[in-house]
Amino acid sequence: MAQTPDEPLTLTVHSLPQLDQASAAAAASTRKGRWKMVGLMLVCAAPVIASYFMYYVVRPEGRQNYGELIDPQRPLPTWTGTDAQGRAVPLSSLKDQWLLVSVADSACNEACTEHLYLQRQLRETLGREKERLDWVWLRTGDSVLPEPLQKATAAAVVLQVDPQAVAAWLQPAPGQKIEDHLYVVDPLGHWMMRFPAKLDPKQAKRDLERLLRASSSWDKEGRPAH
Repeated sequence: MAQTPDEPLTLTVHSLPQLDQASAAAAASTRKGRWKMVGLMLVCAAPVIASYFMYYVVRPEGRQNYGELIDPQRPLPTWTGTDAQGRAVPLSSLKDQWLLVSVADSACNEACTEHLYLQRQLRETLGREKERLDWVWLRTGDSVLPEPLQKATAAAVVLQVDPQAVAAWLQPAPGQKIEDHLYVVDPLGHWMMRFPAKLDPKQAKRDLERLLRASSSWDKEGRPAH
């Protein structure tokens, strides 16, 4: 049988579909919008970044912090506490203010009482800047607060919380208990500093003043209305 001679294989190359002018313009507009959004975010974040750079990196006069800086910083957790009226209060709602935080059992022994006093005094000594700082007592246990203690902490944020939840967020220095420290949370909601046990009020006040001064360009007193 006669064989048909082989024929060479041919490939036909089809051109890719081209974007029409309207589609190309839409794509360019989308890219431009994205870059504008990135630019806007950078502009908004610049004062915050600058203030933290000045505090954490540029250290005038070779100074050292009294409080220990937390690295990495830890954001406010998502769980809730209970206020004096029995209402659930998300910890995240405490953002947009500097926070000076203590942790202690609701029975509030002598060390707890001293910390609450120091928190109040430190805040008061900040003068006009005190409105940018809230003092917070995260109390554990089921003891009912006696009336004198309720009155003494009327200006504080007092929340009954689960001790295990708190321990998963705030941590003491090695060899210390969580109740031994005061903790600083920034307005962005990050735990960023831990004061030593047996607090020196003068040095703690100096740290707080520096933090408030470094953030004065972007942090204002009070929380924005929602």
